[in-house]
Amino acid sequence: MSWLIVGTVPEEDFPLVHGPVVVRNQSLRVQEREVKIARGTPALAAFTAMAAREMDLAPPEVLLMGDTGSGQGSRKVYARLVEIMGELEVEGFTFHYLLPDIYWHNKVLWAIQEKQPSAVLVADAGFMYVAKMSGFSADYDLFTPDIGEMCFLADETAPHPFYTRGFLLEDESRVEEYISRAYSEQNAARHLLVKGARDYIVQDGQIMSTVSEPAVPAMEAIGGTGDSLTGIVTARLMAKEDIPAACHKSALTNRHLGVLGLPTPAFSIGELLPFLAGAMQETG
Repeated sequence: MSWLIVGTVPEEDFPLVHGPVVVRNQSLRVQEREVKIARGTPALAAFTAMAAREMDLAPPEVLLMGDTGSGQGSRKVYARLVEIMGELEVEGFTFHYLLPDIYWHNKVLWAIQEKQPSAVLVADAGFMYVAKMSGFSADYDLFTPDIGEMCFLADETAPHPFYTRGFLLEDESRVEEYISRAYSEQNAARHLLVKGARDYIVQDGQIMSTVSEPAVPAMEAIGGTGDSLTGIVTARLMAKEDIPAACHKSALTNRHLGVLGLPTPAFSIGELLPFLAGAMQETG
């Protein structure tokens, strides 16, 4: 049994690949292809693989293809996933950067519910958007939004974060209001990990815990820190940890990356990978 991470790479000529990941230096290798660990799905997959290694777990598998915004690659990923669903032996899925497409989202979700009904479902980024847009948020086990995405989940009319209404400001002092609103409109997964200056771990609308320390301001300026956090959570779910506990520990680990790595805003997220083992030791 394994875990499948599904997403795209921002390269036009990156082919459709499916297989276990290997992390080498600051590159992610799948089959015969390599991609730099900068941010996005490659960063998420790399942090999952390295965290899994620290817990003596096999690496996750990924299903990836290049897509620079046309949606062609995303649609091929969706179609391939539906095609192979009955052949998979997975405990869970983490869905990431895919162009939102309600038709294909629903085909994927219904295929999972038919052929992989016990799988844990995690969604972030573009796939979280389409899960909400389709009306099936409550079918997911975990969403990992940042504050802007939390506003989107709280807006029952918005079809995309770009169209979130103006009164739902990116105001972290109102996060609890946004959480309540998202659940009241059935636009949230069973669990949320809301990423921000203070991280909120939520189960069925109830805030289970928050994490705000240690705080490393430079981390806020580094693209991909949300991807690393979702990757670490994925690894802990691979280890069958309880979802709220996995989210809490992962939020702490992601913050300790900054403590140990001493980053500047010029860092790429891949430069923090060597500090992951130490950060996990700090948080247990």
